[in-house]
Amino acid sequence: MKREGAGGRRTAPRAAGVKPPTTLATEVTYLKGAGPAVAAKLRALDIERVQDLLFHLPSRYEDRRRIVPLDELKAGEEALVRGKVVAADVRFGGPRRSLRVAIDDGGSGLLLRFFHFNELQKQSFTEGRWVRAFGTVRAGASGLEMVHPEYRVADDPALLPAEPKLTPIYPLVTGITQQRLRSLIQQAMEAAARDPEFNAELPGLAPPDTMTALRVLHEPGGTDLGDLLLERHPAQLRLLREELLAHQLCMRLLRKRTLAQPGARIDNLQQASAMLQEKLPFALTGAQRRVIGEIAHDLASGKPMLRLLQGDVGCGKTVVAAAAMLGSAQAGLQAVLMAPTELLAEQHAHNLARMLGPLGVEVGVLSGRMKKAEKEEAMRRAARGDVKVWVGTHALFQSEVRFAKLGLVVVDEQHRFGVGQRLALRDKGPRGVTPHQLIMSATPIPRTLAQTLYADLDVSVIDELPPGRTPVLTVALSNERRGEVLERIGEVCLAGRQAYWVCTLIEESDQLQAQAAEETYRQLRAELPELRVGLVHGRLKAPEKDAQMRAFQNGGTQLLVATTVIEVGVDVPNASIMIIDNAERLGLAQLHQLRGRVGRGATASQCVLMYQPPLGEGGKARLEVMRTTHDGFKIAQHDLELRGPGELLGRKQTGLVGLKIADPVRDAAQIPPLQKLADQWLNKSPHEARRLIARWVGDAEKYAQV
Repeated sequence: MKREGAGGRRTAPRAAGVKPPTTLATEVTYLKGAGPAVAAKLRALDIERVQDLLFHLPSRYEDRRRIVPLDELKAGEEALVRGKVVAADVRFGGPRRSLRVAIDDGGSGLLLRFFHFNELQKQSFTEGRWVRAFGTVRAGASGLEMVHPEYRVADDPALLPAEPKLTPIYPLVTGITQQRLRSLIQQAMEAAARDPEFNAELPGLAPPDTMTALRVLHEPGGTDLGDLLLERHPAQLRLLREELLAHQLCMRLLRKRTLAQPGARIDNLQQASAMLQEKLPFALTGAQRRVIGEIAHDLASGKPMLRLLQGDVGCGKTVVAAAAMLGSAQAGLQAVLMAPTELLAEQHAHNLARMLGPLGVEVGVLSGRMKKAEKEEAMRRAARGDVKVWVGTHALFQSEVRFAKLGLVVVDEQHRFGVGQRLALRDKGPRGVTPHQLIMSATPIPRTLAQTLYADLDVSVIDELPPGRTPVLTVALSNERRGEVLERIGEVCLAGRQAYWVCTLIEESDQLQAQAAEETYRQLRAELPELRVGLVHGRLKAPEKDAQMRAFQNGGTQLLVATTVIEVGVDVPNASIMIIDNAERLGLAQLHQLRGRVGRGATASQCVLMYQPPLGEGGKARLEVMRTTHDGFKIAQHDLELRGPGELLGRKQTGLVGLKIADPVRDAAQIPPLQKLADQWLNKSPHEARRLIARWVGDAEKYAQV
């Protein structure tokens, strides 16, 4: 998402050769020391205009305020040193050459080594000149040394004093040095200081003001390093509040604009739900009925529904979605369910057809893997409106896909889609009518975090599991006990039940995952010759994958070897044991999703987390949580604490607006007051709201229209 500079303004076209005055909206290419090549590199850091430099904040600080005598140096510590060059030469060792510079401060010596250098650098280290260097001290073959320190050279030591303040260290990109970035940020700070609108007061936010806070972070003066490292300095608190407020404002504007449009009025959901219940072989839970009531209220309001549906593994979110889609179809409208993978889309289509078919509702499928003729026919039927319920993947986003009268969009696995992707379906509704949106998350997250990440959505929670689901006994075993695990699988399968064996790899490559699964498949067939073993992974063609899944669902195979593609979407009540190989490599949320594939029937089930010893602290902590906890919301909270929201949810996929300094888990307590402040601003200070959004998010208009 491109930023628009201060206030969202675009700069005017410039006459050739005329240097414009520097403002916060100026393109960085016009700064001293920049130019087109540097500007192109900075784009990788999401820096295009001068204002973007202000909010490219340091990732850490180095203390260069004291020159450490060479005889006080200790290996493993960072230090600022100064000494006279006593020798400099180039040494050759194997295929590599290195520049070795020996310095002395009169009390002791130190060796500086450089593997990447040019002739000009070599010549600057003339014997008798002085060097000031900063780096990590390490023990070398001939004493203490620094490798590739940051350095300056001068003829007089008085020209190489210690720094008066802490030194900020910024995230970089290849071709941009810390020194150059600091110079550009300094120019941005000067431009900000001259900008009266940037320095105007923002109501309701505690001091320090923005400019003072930025000075502390970019030019930390005598600030105690501990305050900054703890991320609780008043300057950091001010900026993170600004950022969280900008996020709330942006998402609220998004919601406000959506709700300003009419939504299709669907007032038959309770009747549709009752009809569905008559055809189901089980009773809806109280939580499911409550959530259907909340959805029914939204659909009948005449305004577009914007609702997040959360619930633990197996709580029955899909049945709730089926009721909503049935209500939409019976009201003469179309409904689509969007899934992140072909496999999950196929599973949803199968389940919806099973539930809605007896009620006379046909379910259509639209996916990227369909043959051209099949896809074209599906698109014609969607455009004609003769099929009221559709299931698909990203193929639903494509501009050529049109619906006759789209009234409801259901998005499964919201954390795998961005805000823009789900809003792309918004424009596929009939002219002047915005489709209702029901967003389902299979990764439960605490309500406060949900209100931060999905601030444009109302939140519904299914907090009750269907009766008859037995808790899954979870154990963690070393790979060294594989023989016992194989014996247990044999017993379970020969007793008439089924089992999963999940292969995990650190690599994301489908090919490597498939190879690992195929090797495990061959191995298990040899070790358990009496069992019928199946195999499913991401590189199988859709018909092969479908055949393997159906064989397992129908009991044709007893043991299914799979990659994590079976994380969601597979429902085999007879499967009562799951082995997760190298479980320490997965996060808690994914482990919990996988475990949810068993324990779906009345039989006591087991999940065996096999790990490769020795286990690190993080791996131990995750496996212990899995062993002792079954509540998906508690597990998600632990996962957030252990890994942070970025890694768990995928920052660019959650709808987060590129948070730079705020952390929605750590800063959860800040959210409620900022939500109230956001509402006040939108009512009383719309100009300030636009300014803050432009400062932290960029072009809110463009963001809202993606």
